[in-house]
Amino acid sequence: MKKFNIAVVGLGYVGLSNAVLLAQYNNVLAIDLDEKRLKLIAQKKSPINDDLISDYLATKPLSIDTESTENVSYSDADYVIISTPTNYDETTNYFDTKSVETVISNILRDSNKAIIIIKSTVPVGFTERMKEKFNYKNIIFSPEFLREGRALHDNLYPSRFVIGGKSEECKVFADLLKSGALKEDIPIFYMSSTEAEASKLFANAYLAMRVVFFNELDSYSSIHELDSKSIIESIGADPRIGDYYNNPSFGYGGYCLPKDVKQLRANYKDVPNVLISSLVEANSTRKDFIAESIINKNPKVVGIYRLLMKSGSDNFRESSIQGVMKRVKAKGINVVIFEPLLEESEFFYSKVVKDLSSFKNMSDIIVTNRMSNELNDVADKVFTRDIFHAD
Repeated sequence: MKKFNIAVVGLGYVGLSNAVLLAQYNNVLAIDLDEKRLKLIAQKKSPINDDLISDYLATKPLSIDTESTENVSYSDADYVIISTPTNYDETTNYFDTKSVETVISNILRDSNKAIIIIKSTVPVGFTERMKEKFNYKNIIFSPEFLREGRALHDNLYPSRFVIGGKSEECKVFADLLKSGALKEDIPIFYMSSTEAEASKLFANAYLAMRVVFFNELDSYSSIHELDSKSIIESIGADPRIGDYYNNPSFGYGGYCLPKDVKQLRANYKDVPNVLISSLVEANSTRKDFIAESIINKNPKVVGIYRLLMKSGSDNFRESSIQGVMKRVKAKGINVVIFEPLLEESEFFYSKVVKDLSSFKNMSDIIVTNRMSNELNDVADKVFTRDIFHAD
């Protein structure tokens, strides 16, 4: 197979996992604003928490170079993958897509032949608007369906590829992804970019819906003194429902689900709906319920064990435990935090305790979204809704 020159812009979970995947058989230029991140990759070290990425960078013969966003030229690129962050803007009710638009502009400054692949999550209809805005047809949307901490694994063994286009360039790109993967017989769905954008948002909305469903089941069970685990296991035995993605939590969080559900809700502004809009409210209601359950125990000091969105992640963004923590603090209760990834001595005006033993001793209740073996010796203090000890 021909070797392509592929530039990847934005080296978070999506970008770096794609860069590593494609660098097995192509020449990849990994691009980011963060010089520290670039230095680590150049040293064959992963800047994100993903064991397979670390292993591949250290041991595999990858053709991967690094360059800063400010100095890069796209003139030699056959394909450019854009995986820069698009955060949801509460003011405009849409994703802030400036980073993606800036990269497209920079690519077209240097090249009139590069195939542009957008992997950043964007509003429905965005790619078609970019084609019109830049008068350039070779812009394709191809979403990712990755788990934090297992991003490369999910690229090596993908559930499917979704390609927003049916041109020959789209088929070549699908072949590039397929050639880097270890799984065989990967389903490939070719559709319009707008349909691919909707596919991404609806997939994440469905996952959020499952989280909401099992959390509300757990809230009901808790109030009525029922065994959540028994109920969940019994309904999960129905193959139409399944025994997956069913572990109660403090709410959905992380990079994708909160912003994607809000974006889908915004795309529904002219469409009658109840369910999609309710997912946002239901997630907030669950945090209210969890916080109230903690407050009702009348603790003087609440210890927050880890701020991470889930086990195996290094991501704090919109983690549900932060929402719980802020609600508890609003009642005037003293909150302390144990989070080894934090270098600061305070987080949101709460003390960060570096020593785990001291943290355990000073906390009347220890709140954790997911149980850890580190807390087994103080299990009587722990508040969690983690039933199955899984994410």
